[in-house]
Amino acid sequence: MMSFAREIIVPTSSDETTNISERHQRLKAIFPGAIGALDGTLVHAVVPTNQQNCYRGRGKVVCYQNVLGICDFDMIFTFVWAGWEGIAHDSRVLKEVASNPTSGFPFPPPDVTLTFIDKYYLCDAAYTNTRGFLTPYRNTRYWLADFRRRRPISKEERFNHAHAQLRNVIERAYGVLKARFPILKQMAPYPFPVQRDVVIACFAMNMVTPNMQGGGSEGIEWGLEGTEYMTTLRNQIADQLFSTASN
Repeated sequence: MMSFAREIIVPTSSDETTNISERHQRLKAIFPGAIGALDGTLVHAVVPTNQQNCYRGRGKVVCYQNVLGICDFDMIFTFVWAGWEGIAHDSRVLKEVASNPTSGFPFPPPDVTLTFIDKYYLCDAAYTNTRGFLTPYRNTRYWLADFRRRRPISKEERFNHAHAQLRNVIERAYGVLKARFPILKQMAPYPFPVQRDVVIACFAMNMVTPNMQGGGSEGIEWGLEGTEYMTTLRNQIADQLFSTASN
């Protein structure tokens, strides 16, 4: 099953999606470089008593393992890394996994179409806004529930609302996965390495369409240059959204 998972959970070979709704097309047009969404999720874990503090995720009583996943806009998972302690911050998990040469992390591929559109994943504010990873504005409304009673007004809110709508694909993908495999909500007391493999197996069995092409291998620019680049890109998209709404 682990060999099957390595074969099937791989980056998609095309930017095209089968979801051709008008709303989806509009959101994709706002973020032309987006190739998917990246986020972590908590999966129930059974661990020895002397290790439970590390697995009690973010103020929770129950133990969890933190799982990092990436999916495309057809809700197909293209990467998964399981087994982190529930207490681990999402940003730390990403940095550690991305720097691990054995993880096979699919860095956003370079532009090979001469369109000069850099590729990136949509991430929430728990992550660093750096090249290849586009996050929302912080200290500004972001979650979809935040906009139910009041429409976005500022350019930052307009950006965050559009970003949240498109990034929400990974929230829905996780929801479908956990509904299909109840063991992810109530793990059996296997040895922890087996629990980790069970998670990966569930991701693999959830797949319906195999994908064929890997991503790039450029690494993540955690420094100032990468952050400034994506901040500029985010501002450009926000300005364009605000200008369009004002006309």
